[in-house]
Amino acid sequence: MATLSNKLARSLAARRALEDQGLIAIPSARLSRTHRQRLLLTGFIREVMKGWYRFCSPDEPDDPTGWAALYWTFIADYLRQRFGTAWCLGPEESLRLWAGDWTVPSRLLVRSPRGGNKPTNLPHGTVLLDLRLKAPEAGDLEIREGLRLMALPAALIGAAPGYFAAHPDSARAALALLGADGHLGRRLREGGHSVIAGRLAGALRNVGSIETADRLVGTMRAAGYSVNERDPFDDPTPAGSLIALDAPEANRLRLAWRRQRAAVIASFPRPPPRVAAPSAFLDAIDAGYCVDAFHALSLEGYQVTTDLIERARATDWSDRLVPVEVPLGASSPAPPARRDALAARGYWLCFQAARQSLELILAGENPGAIITEHLASWYRALYAPQLAQGLQAGAPRDGFRHGPGARRFARHVPPHAAAVPPMMRALFDLLRAETDPAVRVVSGHLAFLQIQPFIEGNGPIARLLMNLLRVAGGYPWLVIPLSRRVDYRLALERAHLDGDIAALARFLAG
Repeated sequence: MATLSNKLARSLAARRALEDQGLIAIPSARLSRTHRQRLLLTGFIREVMKGWYRFCSPDEPDDPTGWAALYWTFIADYLRQRFGTAWCLGPEESLRLWAGDWTVPSRLLVRSPRGGNKPTNLPHGTVLLDLRLKAPEAGDLEIREGLRLMALPAALIGAAPGYFAAHPDSARAALALLGADGHLGRRLREGGHSVIAGRLAGALRNVGSIETADRLVGTMRAAGYSVNERDPFDDPTPAGSLIALDAPEANRLRLAWRRQRAAVIASFPRPPPRVAAPSAFLDAIDAGYCVDAFHALSLEGYQVTTDLIERARATDWSDRLVPVEVPLGASSPAPPARRDALAARGYWLCFQAARQSLELILAGENPGAIITEHLASWYRALYAPQLAQGLQAGAPRDGFRHGPGARRFARHVPPHAAAVPPMMRALFDLLRAETDPAVRVVSGHLAFLQIQPFIEGNGPIARLLMNLLRVAGGYPWLVIPLSRRVDYRLALERAHLDGDIAALARFLAG
């Protein structure tokens, strides 16, 4: 009789065969009942819906963050296996992705002539609704990340009238991508969509695309249609929020920043007088370093003590930390104790780099300009100890990440790496131009964490950024204690996913 380990090995071999085929969504028919039950019991696969599974590891928590990391690739593979090429996302879902918003939706609408017209419950409160509708022609489809999206003109035409007011940032970012696209007018004319033409002309005029709106109306009227413009947005587009044909993620960031200003200002106390004695203020920050470092590192999952933090800031720090042999050129993770020690040393170096930036800010320099110039040096300092010992092989020593970002919100999916540079340029511009210190503190902190610009270390850098902006506005240094971790993350999640930045503003007000 085969031992249990031999049986599991055979089941894992069957699992590996499916992985080698590139499957993400596993239909039950692709695994025998025996293999399926054994892999479920040992935690190597997990049920997503009846008859469909996904790969996982036994130690992977079943939480919304893990599901968000896999959501779009699972959906793309599931729909491919179920409908072949006869499907696409709905117009509003397509517009959200055109606008660079990859947040996991609570409900995803899919069109297919083979749809079942019923909802399918997915993990963590998400739902897939496949409607029995004709899919658009090939010319009105585009494929991104394995997902079949409606082309931008087709999605704008198909979007419900209320979409523009309900999701103004995504709608405006998508409209800014349109540019002088002449296909929109042709599709409206050929379909006889005079009412939709009036709505889209009003939307284009709202976002400043005056020539495109005039051309669209002229095209329809020349074909004999009567067009009555109606602006579908509830308010005008804030001046300077959109840059035509810029990355849609960057435009959405500018729009959200300006939309949230009033809520932040109303929820955050007015700034006290500026720091009168910078040297004394810097001394106070230095005196509180151990408390700051303990909570900053603990929030990131490191196991540190006051003694370790003190040893890590010493000149002869490498002799005082946990010794470990590291093979030449090794790129594997350090043992936990060494990892914690190197993180403590890296945070000390990063803190010192940020302190130098703070000295310039207290001397009267523009905080946005200083952060723009110095941020990369903070990141280099944070990972200098690991890089020096070959423990961060492959990590960029400078610049932004080249791969997926770490997820900080339950349903938030960080932007693709290609969108990070334009989003950071937009953030730097906003920080330099912002006149209200509270908005710099709250919106700057949130935007940085949404972008996740670096491959690692975004949390500690985001909180140092927040504190430099606090001090620049006259507010005291703020330590977010480990005991408030859940409150902190919930406030961040509400701000990003629900657009409620007031709760985060109140939290960061201290």
